[in-house]
Amino acid sequence: MKKAILFLALGAFMASCGGKKEEKKDGFEVSRTKTEEKKAETGGGVPVDLDNKGVGPIKNLDFPDEIDQEMAARGQAKFDAVCVACHMVDQRMIGPAMKGVYDRRSPEWVMNMILNPDGMLKEDPIAKALLKEYNNAIMLNQNLTEEEARDLAEYLRTL
Repeated sequence: MKKAILFLALGAFMASCGGKKEEKKDGFEVSRTKTEEKKAETGGGVPVDLDNKGVGPIKNLDFPDEIDQEMAARGQAKFDAVCVACHMVDQRMIGPAMKGVYDRRSPEWVMNMILNPDGMLKEDPIAKALLKEYNNAIMLNQNLTEEEARDLAEYLRTL
């Protein structure tokens, strides 16, 4: 009987002295290093190219000096309706942050990416590099008109 009590006590002692219990948290955490933050700010490993006009219907686009507020408002509404699923203004998401896009890309390139993402992803080296950087997340063709794309381009100037 003493052996049984000793055996149970020893077993209880060993069970209570087991390793730490780790709390499992739902979801996940992301911790970015300074290198990753800097990469996000500069567009990552994709080079800045303001001469590349892209592949698509837009061959030349010159912005006027002043922003057309009415056009920008329509562009913001379209951005909020179709672009925010993948793009944020000032943070990377599924796609690049849009703030400062014209510091990295030409207006023609932006318009062609909006209007012809399939052709751009097949033929344009910058679009291919962005595809690779964003884990092969393909930009879907939203079938926008040139006018809607121009409104979006004007809105992007305001960011």
